Amino acid sequence: MIKFGTGGWRAVIGDEFIKSNIQLLAKAMCRKMKAEGVEDRGMVIGYDRRFLSKEAMQWCAMVFAKEGIKTYLVNKSSPTPLIMFYVMKHGFPYGMMITASHNPSLYNGIKVFTEGGRDADEVQTSEIERYIAETPPEEVWDMPYEEGIKNGLIKEIYPLNEYLDNILAAINVEAIKEARLKVCIDPLFGVSEASLSTILYTSRCEVIKIHDNHDTLFGRKLPAPSADTLRDLQNKVLDTGSDIGLATDGDADRIGVIDDKGRFLHPNDILVLLYYYLVKFKGWHGPVVRNIATTHALDRLAEKFGEKCYEVPVGFKYISAKMNETDAVIGGESSGGLTVRGHIKGKDGVYAAALLVEMIAVTGKKISEIYEDIEKECGKICMTENNYRFSPDKKETIRKILMEERRLPDFGIEVDRVSYMDGCKVYFKNGSWVVARFSGTEPLLRIFCEASDNEEATRITKLLEQFLSL
Repeated sequence: MIKFGTGGWRAVIGDEFIKSNIQLLAKAMCRKMKAEGVEDRGMVIGYDRRFLSKEAMQWCAMVFAKEGIKTYLVNKSSPTPLIMFYVMKHGFPYGMMITASHNPSLYNGIKVFTEGGRDADEVQTSEIERYIAETPPEEVWDMPYEEGIKNGLIKEIYPLNEYLDNILAAINVEAIKEARLKVCIDPLFGVSEASLSTILYTSRCEVIKIHDNHDTLFGRKLPAPSADTLRDLQNKVLDTGSDIGLATDGDADRIGVIDDKGRFLHPNDILVLLYYYLVKFKGWHGPVVRNIATTHALDRLAEKFGEKCYEVPVGFKYISAKMNETDAVIGGESSGGLTVRGHIKGKDGVYAAALLVEMIAVTGKKISEIYEDIEKECGKICMTENNYRFSPDKKETIRKILMEERRLPDFGIEVDRVSYMDGCKVYFKNGSWVVARFSGTEPLLRIFCEASDNEEATRITKLLEQFLSL
């Protein structure tokens, strides 16, 4: 029953996310580490603010302790990128994070990281699933938590300062100090408050916070930074005259932004802004990496800089792998995750937030002004995003039409090519595109479309929607 998607294993609490399954996964990781001869190097595990997250971390550690593998537990709820950083910095073969990221509060899950602090790829997760399938539940034993502490097989740590010092060393703190910025932050009841506050206070920003308390229901909203969930942040930015509003998802690996005019910036816009800033103002050189559902404005910008934009499937493991291969400046996806060369090999909403604040300080411009400059250089394009729920039968029908029969509607514009790398993506000769793919984390079909204006993107989407009877 334990299957990994694009963002780890996620399941409904009390249904599949239960102690026996959590410890079965831990046992499988023990067997995998022993088979690879890396058990002596230990394991590091962190957790977020979701219901049962801390307990799940401890249940995992009790299994590792019984198997004689020393486990380092981050003993306060922490950002996912902190765990990835710690795995990378201290040479752990694996790390784990108890989180369901931006999923609804009914869910929890586990992310697995590999050597270098990377998201486990499909090869790794397939091997974990194989070890799970081959492990009889009756062979999963654990050691009492306090006994594990006493025997030195479980060690509680809190390396937040190490992670934050690494970020502070990478940004221009002095420029931010001189700018005397006012910043609103919205952790969406997640784990980023301490990290963002420390960075901003160190940089002498005036900080205004909302939704920073612990609420396992996330204010009865989805803990994902979107136009719908950040309305309170929009109002706060406008009411306080702040320079920027910064939000993160439940485990702080994704970012959301409200600009100085109170407008929600799509994650696509954030990627474009940061690539523009890093190359034009910081003098970096190199390509950019995006997934199939992320804006082609990055392609235009890369071409302006004499660089290349690489396209990969959805899943941040593909972003980080291609970045490593091409030495890209930045990589990201339209869901709000991004990373920058020289930092960790995965998404980090905290570091992205720090870079955006630096950008305002160094350029001396408001975010809205910087984006206007980019649009003047590269032109304006619009994206629409739609999600559709379906029955199992309907999913199979859609899959058959798109992936087996490879049928498409007449869009009324000339098609350049069609890709089936991840779902079905149609590239039109006028530069527009549309993609339909099944989510790897939720039971949804997602359709993304980008065109010269919102009306055209909506028209193309409607044609595909009607064709698939959605």
